[in-house]
Amino acid sequence: MEKLKKIFMNLCFGKKGSTLIEIALYIALVVIVCIVVVTALGDKLQGVFQKIVDSL
Repeated sequence: MEKLKKIFMNLCFGKKGSTLIEIALYIALVVIVCIVVVTALGDKLQGVFQKIVDSL
């Protein structure tokens, strides 16, 4: 149990842990931006894909 606590503390407060947290935040930000863009452009994207399907 002590070893698990040490690993957790190292992840939270060590340099590797902070880098891991930063990477996770960047990934979360990219996902949020993608969701917002797809939501905002959803109807236009659907029209473009429908034209592609119709042409096939």
